[in-house]
Amino acid sequence: MMRMYHKPVLLDACLEGLALKESGTYIDVTFGGGGHTKAILDAIGSGGKVIAFDQDEDAAENSLDDDRLIFVHQNFSFLQRFLRFHKIDKVDGILADLGVSSHQIDTPERGFSTRFDGPLDMRMNSSEGVSARDVVNTYTKEQLSEIFYQYGELTNARKIALRIVEQRSHKPIETTLELTETLSPLVPVKIKHKMMAQIFQALRIEVNQELEALKSLLEQSGEVIKSNGRLCVISYHSLEDRLVKRFIQHGCFDSEPVKDEFGHSHKPFKKVGQLALPSETEIKKNKRARSAKLRIAEKI
Repeated sequence: MMRMYHKPVLLDACLEGLALKESGTYIDVTFGGGGHTKAILDAIGSGGKVIAFDQDEDAAENSLDDDRLIFVHQNFSFLQRFLRFHKIDKVDGILADLGVSSHQIDTPERGFSTRFDGPLDMRMNSSEGVSARDVVNTYTKEQLSEIFYQYGELTNARKIALRIVEQRSHKPIETTLELTETLSPLVPVKIKHKMMAQIFQALRIEVNQELEALKSLLEQSGEVIKSNGRLCVISYHSLEDRLVKRFIQHGCFDSEPVKDEFGHSHKPFKKVGQLALPSETEIKKNKRARSAKLRIAEKI
């Protein structure tokens, strides 16, 4: 049974960006509702193949009945391990639609949304790792402050961290509503939605180690994509987009690329086209698309 996750974002731009080959092998590292994967399968021939990754157990229920699809219930940071397991050396393209799905946001018990009361979870794979509750109730004030500053880009990160530590000393913070109520004195009414979204984003990134997983994916993509193959990445916030942009431009994430003795830097990809953004029509049909940015690169 296919659950309604969300409409695939920037679908046409992704299919064009992948430069699909009839008998090509492609990877969708964020399967979700299967929209992007299904479109790729529809566009390639019987000799083609798609390997789809998703660590969310709910996504497995969306798996398509197609012999050309291999579904891997794992985080995409394990990309090369599972390609070797399936005896796949190189692929023609990789697609990543980052962030949290509409299904995850709209499921209160997953704890991703500020709109619903639910347990402080926020794990993409709800059977593994630490939850947002663990982070909120066990991290030090300094650790929490760093998370909110680095991942939420919040200027009052220290005050937020202090407020949480003070509150949990009386009673553990268990639910999303308890967290929003705890922090409400620090959140101006005019920017409440935006600021709480930043706080939840920071916790979600920490819980799922999202930026580290993205770095791992980008580095592995340079090793598994064939020459002239394509990399398409949709990001939804500046932290992700900066990493993708930097890697495509320089092949690294640091301020300066590493150069050899001749002054040449290792750069696995070259940029293809300009940054792709959703049209007003797509945004009206799919609100999730409003902050999406697609970057496309070709393997050198």
